Amino acid sequence: MVRRLSAFSLALLWVGPLFGAGLTLQVTESGYLDTQGFSVILYHSTFNRTFFDQKNTAMEMILHGRRIATNGDVRLLPTPEQWDPIPQLKSRNADRQNRRLTADVSYPEYDFFYRLEVAAEPDGVRVAVVLDKPLPERLAGRAGFNLEFLPAIYAGKAYMVDGSATGIFPVSPRDPTVSVPPPPGEPPRLPYQEQWDRDRGYRQPLPFATGKSITLGVDEPRYRVKVISETGPLSLYDGRVMAQNGWFVLRTLIPSAKTGEVVVWHIRPDVIPNWVRPPMVAYSQVGYHPDTSKVAVIELDPNYKAPSTARVVRLTESGEYKPVYEGPVSAPQRWLRYTYAKFDFSRVKEPGMYAIEYAGERTGLFRIARDVYSNTWQLTLSGYLATAMDHVSVREGYRLWHGVSHLDDARQAPPNVRHFDGWSVGPELDSPYKPGEHIPGLNVGGWYDAGDFDIQTRSQFSVIQDLALAHREFKLDYDQLAVDWDARSVEMHRPDGVPDVLQQVKHGVLQVLAQIKAVGHTFPAINEATLRHYTHLGDGASKTDNRIYSEKLGPNEVKGDYSGRPDDRWAFTTKSAAMQYGSVATLAAAATVLKGYDDALAKECLDTAIRIWNEEHAHPTRSRGGPPGPGQARPPAMSGTPRFNC
Repeated sequence: MVRRLSAFSLALLWVGPLFGAGLTLQVTESGYLDTQGFSVILYHSTFNRTFFDQKNTAMEMILHGRRIATNGDVRLLPTPEQWDPIPQLKSRNADRQNRRLTADVSYPEYDFFYRLEVAAEPDGVRVAVVLDKPLPERLAGRAGFNLEFLPAIYAGKAYMVDGSATGIFPVSPRDPTVSVPPPPGEPPRLPYQEQWDRDRGYRQPLPFATGKSITLGVDEPRYRVKVISETGPLSLYDGRVMAQNGWFVLRTLIPSAKTGEVVVWHIRPDVIPNWVRPPMVAYSQVGYHPDTSKVAVIELDPNYKAPSTARVVRLTESGEYKPVYEGPVSAPQRWLRYTYAKFDFSRVKEPGMYAIEYAGERTGLFRIARDVYSNTWQLTLSGYLATAMDHVSVREGYRLWHGVSHLDDARQAPPNVRHFDGWSVGPELDSPYKPGEHIPGLNVGGWYDAGDFDIQTRSQFSVIQDLALAHREFKLDYDQLAVDWDARSVEMHRPDGVPDVLQQVKHGVLQVLAQIKAVGHTFPAINEATLRHYTHLGDGASKTDNRIYSEKLGPNEVKGDYSGRPDDRWAFTTKSAAMQYGSVATLAAAATVLKGYDDALAKECLDTAIRIWNEEHAHPTRSRGGPPGPGQARPPAMSGTPRFNC
């Protein structure tokens, strides 16, 4: 069949540029500046006090349906990273009458207070940083207004400086860096932050473009935008030089000894006339059982004239899409930026391969079949969980996902410390080991946290319980992993005669039991000691040297299984009632499924669960707070009634 050109496809024929010609932005009920095809948001979310910079706050710009820029605020570095100083929002205001957004923001540790103003003006927005008092002297040459642009949009695209000088945004980071140590008298930072900067040599990248005006995405009509500085020069940096999650940063320094509007930008987006975002049809990519309800949700641009019907087409063996059902779409309902409608196609029951067509757009394919859910869970069990297995090597065909990792686990975390990601230890360690001392026996079992290499024990609880429940209810006998416990080796797509779910449950409880044997109870986490190791993106086996740290050895000295490199992970050994009961539920659940596979381990799990249950009832664990200071410990999990009976 011939597909119609959608409104989105027609919009791509626009080549411009007119740089905001005819734009009239208004403040919406939701409190942001908006016109068809372009929106500016100011502090609809804030910098997180635990995770710091998450690339989703301060001034943000959405152009033609994509968020092209974020983190527009005063920052103290050209390309701030996640743990660098962040501003604190005091208040924000949306002035509909004057079409202006304002935010009162500060760095209290520097006694630095300012106001951000983003106002609609002909053809775009005017951005200003306003000071009632001059910039503190110690921030001279450091504080500037930054706006970060998404590399996924601009990498490989052209930019132009002052209307003549040209360049291409680098696909790979390549800009030089210089060392800029902090000046004397800096406000104290948390130890892990200071160590992070020191270990990396206080590096800062140099700009790759500077001028009074910069046009980004010259060759990309959908995301072309021009920025003009009325005050100091604009400098363009590549934040990926410092971190893989860095963005392109446009920056103007705040001048010293001045008040009022110390930074003023004029932003001119090149907005395609009458642009509308194409409909987005959300459906089950897994597919549908013939007898179940089948409802797709359609997300719509409020300016889009939405058709009142949609249809389902079936893919035939010849590659033709044959219409099989056309039905009504519900009236769109507004929620935040978009409107939403439903398309019910439950009448389609015949097994086959289908897609939904709506407003000239066609979705991806999905199945309708009675066995549609039979092949949905295996990749999680024997793929994702396998690659996340700690303390073993994991191989898939020619690929080694990772070697044997963290054989040096773990050192006792020190008391009264606030660590990154919100981890903390109070004055009591709840452990027989001294701060920094090696805790033997923890280098077994467990899974990496999603996206990190640390072990979060509450996550281990959840995975073990879910796997045990799945095995008990569905008798899962799927086997595509070969596990050699003695060799610490796992190979994918190689059956070994043992259901994978049982091996994964065993792998999890080995870590749970190891914690109990080591310090008498489970504890929240085994985490990296430094940000240098926490941000590691390579093989987990290369993150540490896999040798137990000894303070008797020099920094690069090795003696057998010991080394003088303090890269071992820390054990955060705080005891809590939530962890106690979490371990009870987990071990009891594991015992029910391990019986018949590893009877000795099943008995150990059940005996340990009963012992902890009895001990906790006889001598309840008292709750206590952590040390004073910024940050928050992670909230207790494992609330509610366990799904298993001892």
